[in-house]
Amino acid sequence: MTLDQNIREMLNAMERSQAPEINQLEPQQAREMLDQLFIGMEITHVPVATTEDTYIPGPVSEIPVRIYTPEGEGPFPVLMFFHGGGFVLGGLESYDPVCRRLCSRSGHVVVSVDYRLAPEHPFPAAVEDCHAATLWAAENAHRISGDPDRISVAGDSAGGNLSAVVALRAREEGPDLAGQVLIYPVTYQVGPDTASRKENAEGYFLTRGDMAYFGKNYFESIEDAQSVDASPANARDLSGLPPALVITAEYDPLRDEGEDYAKSLEEAGVPVTSTRYEGMIHGFLNFYGVTERSDEVATQASDWLREIASGS
Repeated sequence: MTLDQNIREMLNAMERSQAPEINQLEPQQAREMLDQLFIGMEITHVPVATTEDTYIPGPVSEIPVRIYTPEGEGPFPVLMFFHGGGFVLGGLESYDPVCRRLCSRSGHVVVSVDYRLAPEHPFPAAVEDCHAATLWAAENAHRISGDPDRISVAGDSAGGNLSAVVALRAREEGPDLAGQVLIYPVTYQVGPDTASRKENAEGYFLTRGDMAYFGKNYFESIEDAQSVDASPANARDLSGLPPALVITAEYDPLRDEGEDYAKSLEEAGVPVTSTRYEGMIHGFLNFYGVTERSDEVATQASDWLREIASGS
C-alpha cells in the first residue's frame, strides 16, 4: 500500500519547517521537541474517572507514575504502560492522550511509568524501573482499585521493547502477567539490517540516524546492547510468556523485527495476534490530529486487553 496521504502531508510539512533532526539535538532539546509534537496532535480530551500523579519506590530512586482509573467499580485489570522515545525521550505528558484512550476503552487502571531516561541514566535503568513498577502494582493493586491477577504490560517503540523485556523478567521473577501489547517494538539492538531497516531508513519519521543516536545514549557497551534485557529477540526460550498483541507499521524501520518476534513467540507456543498497519509510519500511535489509524490502534489494543482480562 502507498504511504497514507495525511501522513505524507505531515512529513512534507515537517521537512518544510526545516526543524533540526532529533539526532542533531542535545537530549533535553530533543525531549522538548517531541513533547510539543505529540501534545500538539491531541484533538479530543478523553475523560477518565480519575488521574493521580504520585511516586512509587524504585530500585535507586522514587519513580514518578500517573495512574488513570476508568469509570465503574473495581477491582479493575491493570495495564502497566511504558512510553516510547528511544529510552531518551518521552514522558507522562507526551503520552497522556494515549493512556487516557487505553484506560477509557479497555476498562483497565493504567499506570504510566516515567522511568529514568538516558543518557543521564543508561541501560539498564529503564528496565529496572519498569520491572520494579510492575512488581509494585502487583503488590499494591488494592490501593489503585486493581486486580493483582490481571496485570498486563504495554508500550510503543522503546516502550514495546521494555514491555517484552519485563514480560521475560516477570516469567522468572514475577509477577504473573495476563498479556503484553508490543506496538512497533525494538526487539534487537545489534545485528544484521532487516529489509525494513534498509528500505525505511530515511524519510519516515524514525531514521537510521535517530536509532544510532538513541543507542549511543542508552548503551555503554556492545555487550549491554546484545543482552536479553536490551534485545528480547536474543532470548533462547520464549515459552511460557503471556499472550501477545504485536502491532507494526508498513513504513517503519522496525517493522520486520516486530513481526519476526511475533513469529518467534508463536513458534514457542505463545498465543499471538499480529497486525501490520498498512500505509503507516513509526510513531503513528500518537498522531491523533493526522490520521484516524491512531484511534484504531488504541481501540484494537483496548479490545484485545478486554478480551485477555476476561479470560476468553
